[in-house]
Amino acid sequence: MFSREESKKIRQEFWTSFGKEYPRKWLLYNTKMKEIQLKFTFDRKKAQVSLDIIDEDPLIREYYYEKLQSLKKILQEEYLSEVIFDPEYELPEEKMISRIYVELPGVSIHNKNNWPQVKEFLAIKMSKLEEFFKDFADFIKN
Repeated sequence: MFSREESKKIRQEFWTSFGKEYPRKWLLYNTKMKEIQLKFTFDRKKAQVSLDIIDEDPLIREYYYEKLQSLKKILQEEYLSEVIFDPEYELPEEKMISRIYVELPGVSIHNKNNWPQVKEFLAIKMSKLEEFFKDFADFIKN
């Protein structure tokens, strides 16, 4: 078990090393849509790359979710075959969002032996998710 400080230091070390190994500007929060962001997640149980619809208004979330769901077949066939759609994903802080994601289960940020596999997973999957988002951003926006 790690103390809070030790865990924080390990997380910082992982993300710093990830940034050095994959030195590029990721899209993430710069989607030009305040309701949508792309996100990396890596904790003690899994790694994820996701497209999050974060608006607090359920109707707005549903609007964007349905647009993205209409692209599901394209997303699966051309970008991320293992993508998961979740209209009501609960974050650890108990906030509800809609999340479209790919996941690598059974890895832990505290296990440095997992890091090479997770870094590669994050970089490859986020590149594909960004490509999909850029290709369909106009459709998603309008």
